[in-house]
Amino acid sequence: MTTVQVGTPPLVKLAQQARQAARRLAILSTSEKNQAIVAIARALEAATDEILAANAADCQAAEAAGIPKPLYNRLKLDETKLKAAIAGVRDVGRLPDPVGAVGIHRQLDDGLVLKRVACPLGVLGVIFEARPDAVIQITSLAIKSGNGAILKGGQEAALSCTQLVRAIHQGLAESAVDPAAVQLLATREETLALLKLDQCVDLIIPRGSNSFVRFVQENTRIPVLGHAEGICHLYVDKSADIEKAVNIAVDAKTQYPAACNAIETMLVHSRIAPDFLPVAVAALRERHVELRGDERTRATVSVSPAAEADWAAEYSDLILAIKVVDSLEEAIDHINTYGSKHTDAIVTEDREAAGKFLAQVDAAGVFHNCSTRFADGFRYGFGAEVGISTQKMPPRGPVGLEGLVTYKYQLAGDGQVVATYSGKDAKPFCHKDL
Repeated sequence: MTTVQVGTPPLVKLAQQARQAARRLAILSTSEKNQAIVAIARALEAATDEILAANAADCQAAEAAGIPKPLYNRLKLDETKLKAAIAGVRDVGRLPDPVGAVGIHRQLDDGLVLKRVACPLGVLGVIFEARPDAVIQITSLAIKSGNGAILKGGQEAALSCTQLVRAIHQGLAESAVDPAAVQLLATREETLALLKLDQCVDLIIPRGSNSFVRFVQENTRIPVLGHAEGICHLYVDKSADIEKAVNIAVDAKTQYPAACNAIETMLVHSRIAPDFLPVAVAALRERHVELRGDERTRATVSVSPAAEADWAAEYSDLILAIKVVDSLEEAIDHINTYGSKHTDAIVTEDREAAGKFLAQVDAAGVFHNCSTRFADGFRYGFGAEVGISTQKMPPRGPVGLEGLVTYKYQLAGDGQVVATYSGKDAKPFCHKDL
């Protein structure tokens, strides 16, 4: 057990307590972790009125302060959203436990056996803006994967996060999991200090605006899992079914425009543009979408002119940029130039074109004939997600349980030494997979 030294700063003490609790959590059985997750779900249900009241107060204060609409939409936690989040907790409890999974089981020689075994990362530092539901998702995933979590929500969500963590602690108090495994920070100064705790925290997960995520990435030596932007595209190919394409475009832009997986740019092949654009523009305008187009788009439909900056914009609102292209290759090039490697989709009935798009677009999610809004851990069957990663190295895309474990090599022998397998009379390895 780590000893907390006299004179240690409060945040360091808190982080050390989280690490101690995480070490105990790491060796709990799957059954014990699942019981803790069920206890959390029950505690959240019991505290529903208090949680919603706290969120209403946060929303009222944020609205009075003139919070941007996309941020307000993320902050608001109504009964439906809370019930869905609690359902996600229970879903996590039903998922297979990633801890202890054996990736390699190999006999190197008689009595010398190697295993690669999945194990928890340790302590997650999770920083998020205006997303109180992130507290629920991250806590359930952290506990199931055997990790501790230090949470820091935005000031606009302070009351909501406090009430949520209070309920979570009440649930954990009835389980084998030490409530100290889940900690909540309160101030901006603590956020900055958290980024320096590379001796206690194993992974930082930021969830918020692109400027916020970039700030985190640039101010810590701790590995960071996250995405700085959600610039998602929909490409309507010349062989697209127009009705299908319109429905997908409307959903991908308007179902929840503040989400990072909502489209910000729609690319349309020039052959289908005269037939598709009038129908699509009418459908999008019915849902109050502000449209901005390049010159070729504006030659077909009446929309505001798009500037170069629009191709690199994450609106997180009911705004959509439209560009007409002459080929699949031009669409792919545009996406790989301006996209954020999050999620991009093609609508086409040409399977060869779809295959080329899926293979050549550089993104964590590449979709064919469906909305980009499906890029979500819950919808993927992960129960929940801690965030979406757009980095090349895994984990990539929505990160659930499997992204929160690492592995260690365990080698068991009976007195073997390397000298036996070296030199002129070296004994050969058998390397037999078991």
